[in-house]
Amino acid sequence: MRLFGTDGVRGKANTELTPELAQLLGRAAAAILASPGRPVFVLGRDTRVSGQMLGMALASGLMSAGVEVWDAGVIPTPALAYITRSVGASAGVMISASHNPAIDNGIKFFSGDGFKLTDHVEEEIEAKLRDVKCLPRALGTDVGTLSYRPELADLYTSHLREISAPLSGLSVVIDCANGAASWIAPEFFAQLGAQLEIMGCGPDGRNINVDCGSTHPERMQQLVRERRADIGLAFDGDADRLIACDAQGRLVDGDSMLAICALHRKATGKVASNIVAGTVMSNFGLDALLERENIEMVRTKVGDRYLLDEMRQRGAVLGAEQSGHCIFLDHSTTGDGLLSAVMLLNVMVERGATLAELDGQWERYPQVLINVPVTDRNSAMSREHVKEAISRANHAISGRGRLLVRPSGTENLVRVMVEAKCNKIAHEVAVIVVDALKQTSA
Repeated sequence: MRLFGTDGVRGKANTELTPELAQLLGRAAAAILASPGRPVFVLGRDTRVSGQMLGMALASGLMSAGVEVWDAGVIPTPALAYITRSVGASAGVMISASHNPAIDNGIKFFSGDGFKLTDHVEEEIEAKLRDVKCLPRALGTDVGTLSYRPELADLYTSHLREISAPLSGLSVVIDCANGAASWIAPEFFAQLGAQLEIMGCGPDGRNINVDCGSTHPERMQQLVRERRADIGLAFDGDADRLIACDAQGRLVDGDSMLAICALHRKATGKVASNIVAGTVMSNFGLDALLERENIEMVRTKVGDRYLLDEMRQRGAVLGAEQSGHCIFLDHSTTGDGLLSAVMLLNVMVERGATLAELDGQWERYPQVLINVPVTDRNSAMSREHVKEAISRANHAISGRGRLLVRPSGTENLVRVMVEAKCNKIAHEVAVIVVDALKQTSA
């Protein structure tokens, strides 16, 4: 079974993802990623109570292999990636489980150029783990040391400040999910002149992503309406994704941000490439909009790493997942919630428009998404009656929308998504497949 998933190594902290495993990962990563001489790895974490435990274990493994560890402390994942590249480190390591609950944690590595590791490099690290006796071990005074470097975060915020418009006169609600952006985001947006209302900025190690942040934006929406703010910004636990809302509290997701930024870049001549990237979950209305604007859209599997791979291959600089991972390759090497907020706010300022007006530039197809519990997600998809139901549903929706049926990557669920020009059609088509999937667990 592969240790690395779509976003590093994940598991329940101290049971599946243990300090012992973290230490071995540090030694194995050093064997593959460390440059000659006195290599440096930059370490960061989110606010989970297990972050220090796993971070120190990982640092111990790295130091035992002769690596200098620069601990940036609590910091967003995209900040860690940017710093790694900026200081010329051999690699960066983030301790985070992103939008997952506090009981989970994860370890994800970035190469020296600030990008997530390729499958091939992750496989090399796993191969080293299987042969512990061959892992590097520094001797005597050659062991590495650990230094606490919280000032490294300034490199990231200075970079964002250089590309940010002044926000004087804008009222902004910020929800930091009690996560990694809890200290950085409020100070950053205040320095730009925004009038701030802040929530989700009181992390206690256990409340990360609890009823707040990009996966639970309801309180942010309510606060925007109550305070009559211009915009709401909700980050996830490690601040690599953003979900926004307009002054009426209507959500603006990754699809909308992709549409808004793509149209603005074309209108202002800031187009480095006429290609943008989305995933199989991106709303069908985007295709119609971008085709009308003569902008090519490519789709990938769900997952920001697949989005990024396709963008780099096709020369695209703008891509987004519906969930709020937005990638601006001309400014960052990974999904970045704060950068996405900057880009969205820049468009509002430069156009002198409200977020509702910007989001009204395209028509979103009604989308029905149903998660169907099954006994085995893979065998359910291979059943003949399920295949036949999918075929009938595709025929029913042909020319009027689209159907996507895919197993969850982590749970025994099959996700059925239908888009059509009206909700009635979408529901009718979805039911064809959902009823067939339910029979597999009967």
